[in-house]
Amino acid sequence: MNSTSTTTQNFEVHDQKVLNWAKEIIENSSSPRLIQKEIVDAVDRNAIWRGQECLNLLAPEAPTSPTVRQLLASEVGTRAAEGHIGPTQRWFSGTKYIDEIESLCVELLKKVFNCNYADHRLVASMIGNMTVYAALTKPGDNILTIAQPLGGHSSNRYDGPAGIRGLNIFDVPMDPVDLVVDIDEFAKAAREVRPTLVTLGASMTLFPFPLKEMSEIVSEWGGKIFFDGAHQLGLIGGGQFQDPLNEGACIMTGSAGKTFSGPQSGIIVWNDPNLTQPVCDTIFPALAATHQVNRVAALAASAAEFLAFGKEYMAQIVANSKALAKALHDRGITVLGAHKGFTETHQVIVDVKKFGGGLDIAHKLAKANIITNKNLIPSDKPDDWDYPSGLRIGTIEITRLGMKEAEMDIIADYIVRVLEDQEPVESVRKRVIEMRTAYQKIHYCFD
Repeated sequence: MNSTSTTTQNFEVHDQKVLNWAKEIIENSSSPRLIQKEIVDAVDRNAIWRGQECLNLLAPEAPTSPTVRQLLASEVGTRAAEGHIGPTQRWFSGTKYIDEIESLCVELLKKVFNCNYADHRLVASMIGNMTVYAALTKPGDNILTIAQPLGGHSSNRYDGPAGIRGLNIFDVPMDPVDLVVDIDEFAKAAREVRPTLVTLGASMTLFPFPLKEMSEIVSEWGGKIFFDGAHQLGLIGGGQFQDPLNEGACIMTGSAGKTFSGPQSGIIVWNDPNLTQPVCDTIFPALAATHQVNRVAALAASAAEFLAFGKEYMAQIVANSKALAKALHDRGITVLGAHKGFTETHQVIVDVKKFGGGLDIAHKLAKANIITNKNLIPSDKPDDWDYPSGLRIGTIEITRLGMKEAEMDIIADYIVRVLEDQEPVESVRKRVIEMRTAYQKIHYCFD
């Protein structure tokens, strides 16, 4: 075998060092039962560290309530339920109670998002985006999406579902300072490209979009607006952000595991009955067959919690984001959007280039039990992906643990102590663990 073939055969995308660790444990264990125990132990270690000892400031994560976690481990998760709700539309018999679970989920989602149609079967919001591109476009169509240094996400670019669909992808013009769509430049670009679809999907998301104005422009040639609300979904349902379906978007997808604070799951909602057939035919049988009924039950329970507590919970998330951003800014840290009040969402974006960049700072903060993530910011280039200048901070989890504005000032102080080497990382870590001992209960739920 020549060297080229060997290199190709041995190619691995994962960190080889970590894989070797796992391989060694497997090969040196005396029985499969002990290997299983290693897995359980790793889960328990994560539960103690990330669940009880860390300040989790990741924008894509939220802790679920005890009831939701219980449902995720329920017996119904072993059951298959292909097809649409109703005895004549299922492939399997014996699904009468599953129909009850799923219909409750659908109707609850409609109520939360004040919409006519909702689907519950998407195991991830990325599959929701694939659904939209499959149902509303054809290969070769032009679309406009947001580039990643300006907040966009790969799911709407060439390396995600949009690219897999074979679409021609052009950039939505963004203002790199105000971090919003440049509506004048958008009008020029859109009228030149005449996109079938304009996707508003941002993983770095601080301010609302000019949806009405954009919708009026693309309507000139029958174009549509698709709102990818992966991050903002809970804020939208809680009335703390814009209302995309009533401002010009024809369809909205989102992740239940972020601001909505449910299980890892996709949600898709729309109002136009003409979209129902193409959307649902894409979901089943193309993208979802057996769709984890335990997850559907957990999603329904999360929606019920949201009806009761969503408005208060989402308002506190935004208040905490603003307070944390201001506290960092007041300590001399460069926070994006400062001239506009920093943020209108769960996110705070910080430029940490002068401290070593997003990758190094995220890992340094993690040693202090403060969990964040590296993030591209407008001053970066797309190829800065691994070593961006920014840091993305989210307030979902700390809010659901009961923290409010006063605690944001303390957290900002801990972050700055690490950034500026004011105190040894291990010392800050001890402070964080001590702080977390008082915040172990999940709020904004019936439990």
